[in-house]
Amino acid sequence: MNNLKKTLPDGSQSKRSFFWLGLLLLLFLFYFGSYLQPHVPEISYSAFRKQLTEGNVSSVTVQEDKLSGSLKKPMELGSGENKIGIKEFRTILPSFGDPKLLSLLEKNKVTINTKSEERSWFTTLIIGLLPWILIIGFFVWSSKRLQQRMGGLGKGGPFSFGKSKAKLYQRTSSDVTFNDVAGLRNAKKELSEIVDYLKDPSKFRNLGGELPRGILMIGPPGTGKTLMSRAVAGEANVPFYSISGSEFIEMFVGVGASRVRDLFEKAKKDAPTIIFIDELDSIGRVRGTGLGGGHDEREQTLNQILAEMDGFSEHESVVVIAATNRPDVLDPALIRPGRFDRRVVLDRPHKRARKEILEIHTRKTPLAEDVDLEVVAATTVGFSGADIKNLVNEAALLAGRKDKDKVEAEDFELALDKIRLGIEREDYISHEDKEIIAYHEAGHTLMAELLPKADPLKKVSIIPRGRALGATEQLPEEDRYNLSRSYLLDRIAVMLGGRSAEKLVFDDLTSGAGDDLKQATQLARRMVCQWGMSEKLGPVTFRQGETHPFLGREIAQPKDFSEETARIIDEEVRRIVQEMEEKAEKTIHANRQKLDVLAQALVEHETLEKEEVDQLLNSSTGDADERAAAN
Repeated sequence: MNNLKKTLPDGSQSKRSFFWLGLLLLLFLFYFGSYLQPHVPEISYSAFRKQLTEGNVSSVTVQEDKLSGSLKKPMELGSGENKIGIKEFRTILPSFGDPKLLSLLEKNKVTINTKSEERSWFTTLIIGLLPWILIIGFFVWSSKRLQQRMGGLGKGGPFSFGKSKAKLYQRTSSDVTFNDVAGLRNAKKELSEIVDYLKDPSKFRNLGGELPRGILMIGPPGTGKTLMSRAVAGEANVPFYSISGSEFIEMFVGVGASRVRDLFEKAKKDAPTIIFIDELDSIGRVRGTGLGGGHDEREQTLNQILAEMDGFSEHESVVVIAATNRPDVLDPALIRPGRFDRRVVLDRPHKRARKEILEIHTRKTPLAEDVDLEVVAATTVGFSGADIKNLVNEAALLAGRKDKDKVEAEDFELALDKIRLGIEREDYISHEDKEIIAYHEAGHTLMAELLPKADPLKKVSIIPRGRALGATEQLPEEDRYNLSRSYLLDRIAVMLGGRSAEKLVFDDLTSGAGDDLKQATQLARRMVCQWGMSEKLGPVTFRQGETHPFLGREIAQPKDFSEETARIIDEEVRRIVQEMEEKAEKTIHANRQKLDVLAQALVEHETLEKEEVDQLLNSSTGDADERAAAN
């Protein structure tokens, strides 16, 4: 499946190079051949007359204004160490002529020869045409180079500008099947019907069934949309055309539509076949929402795709599979029945699927005995298939740097920290800033430990990583698919725990809580506007804060709420954040001793695991109870 069809032979480029090299060599021989002949010294005309008068000239050859000949005795030329003796010479006849030259030659019995400048018709033709051949060849070569750099023509010449750039994988046994795709059982079950149809269409046609024309893969980035599409082609053992939506679009109008036509023509000739279009939203967004009008190149490409999918006959076994992570921005005509009417949702894998993905990606990775993939899968909540593959690769790289023979559990933990938090920075932090950061992270940690709905704590550190000066890592015990209001409120309170701790201990605020405030405000706004979690506004939703696929949609569509409602939304968002900040301040104030213990331990050790945090909190609680009993 990795062999591409119709590749250019390797000898073509070398043949062209030899052709042009031969032409250049031929031109060189014709124009500069005289310089390759044996060198004959040139003397002045006066020196020639002197040798002639002395009777030392044996023969001469006259050719227009040039005269060459031979001497009877060698003539000394030059002076000092450079003095040489010559018997052959050449000179230039004077323009004013020498009427006595002929009589002088006859007097000294010099043999006189003449030579004309006549050329053969072949030589004249070559000399006349060769420069034009080289000029035209250089123009064609430079034009091809320019067009290739513009991304338009490629190897097919000027007529391939509108040809499709899709990669065709041959009809061979694929190295990607459903066995290579972990999890996604529901998606496999849905797509197995397509595989059966491509293998034996008559089984469905006899019952009046038609092949689905379009299948839309929907899911977050890295969940395996492209991999699943290749697995379908591998299971069905059919040709597989793969192209990105952005490859249809060029700076010239009509090129995208031309490439769409060419792609579908090729696919129909090789039917049964599969066309895979990645990032469909780059060309399939809602029409009429841009500012370019109906002649926009992207819209012309979309129109051609719609026309081609409608143009399929009932017996053409061509399936179009497209992938996108933005189904909300697709044009309605693209997802109507008869086009991309079948949708396959690929969500982030759950715990069992993550373990299966880890098993696939660690096939060639030697693992130490302390590595438990069940534990690794439990600590990768929210990871996609691509994230898990990256985790295994990072762990292998870390083990390789330490010259290990196998990847250990420690390497997986360090790789997780690197992916989630970033690499460690070697910044110098003063003791004062280190204490502020320690209390900030201790505030997050204390809230995560004390609030009942908050995600359990995993680790807290004040080592600078990435863009953060410290980090408090929480890990859900299980995958969450539904978020309750109480959980979201506790989550906001944990975010504000660091700011509340700074305010309580130092009676001052720093910029370290900037990202916490941003996330808390965004989460509160989504609670109010999208999830109906505001008692004052009730069970309604608003588009405030939603992203728009085009500037045109935001301009064309009016707001679905009044200015008074916008004011209430802002008040509700502010109220939620302020109430959670007050809750955090009260909780931290009531547990000030625990906060001090955590902060001092962070200053001393810099990183604390959950077990160490629990031990510190339990010991501080015991000390407080002993002092209360003594009083």
